[in-house]
Amino acid sequence: MKIAIIGTGNLGKSIAKGLITTDAITSLYLTKRKLSSLSDFEGYNNVFPTSDNVEAVKNSDVIIFAVQPAHFENILNDIKSVLTEKHVLISTITGYSLAKMEASVGADQFIIRAMPNTAIAVGKSMTCICCNHKGQERVKIAEAIFNRLGTSLVIQENLMQAATVVCASGVAFWMRLIRATTQAAIQLGFEANEAQELAMHTCEGAANLLITTGNHPEQEIDKVTTPKGCTIEGLNEMEHKGLSSSLIQGMIVSFQKINTIKTDQL
Repeated sequence: MKIAIIGTGNLGKSIAKGLITTDAITSLYLTKRKLSSLSDFEGYNNVFPTSDNVEAVKNSDVIIFAVQPAHFENILNDIKSVLTEKHVLISTITGYSLAKMEASVGADQFIIRAMPNTAIAVGKSMTCICCNHKGQERVKIAEAIFNRLGTSLVIQENLMQAATVVCASGVAFWMRLIRATTQAAIQLGFEANEAQELAMHTCEGAANLLITTGNHPEQEIDKVTTPKGCTIEGLNEMEHKGLSSSLIQGMIVSFQKINTIKTDQL
């Protein structure tokens, strides 16, 4: 694929590295106002750093936007004269709707929104994708790209705010649970580095069990809870203290906040 990443900051760099290491490109244009920040990509074949967005678009078929929301409309206006019927536009800009992109470049363009999370830096992002009507013809391209960087799921645009809470903010929620597990392990006698290793890999193993088996979490819980055992004792104490309800309420509050931010931006 001939791909351009417009705005190669932290997210753009993570996407670029994933595309390079998985051999997903025939050419890759990376744009940034200060090219010195793209020195990591010197020496790669068919990777072209540039400060010229128009040049990048002209030489690419898939355009991934990873810029600040305040700059996005101006960038779309700058490049729209060189867009053709072949271009697939993929925006990673939070809160910038498909309709707003259509207003800038036209509804006849293949327009897709993608919401990756920070785990994209290690090829484990859960990326949610939606598209305009025209974009349905090319959404498989976006899936192919983000499946190389983790896992993707196509959803309706009205769920993108919720997906931000579940997947993007969700990384922070899981980090806090891992930290709490680490703290408990230290209190139980492990050194700090040992405690974190136990917590991290136990979390990874639990997730992989569900991914691999397709089982419901309760099925796996049942396998480690025995009558009058320590696991059920601990689970019941956590539930009495509000573990599940606190997590659910926290996510609902985050969702309410993100909708408030969106309203304030209108």
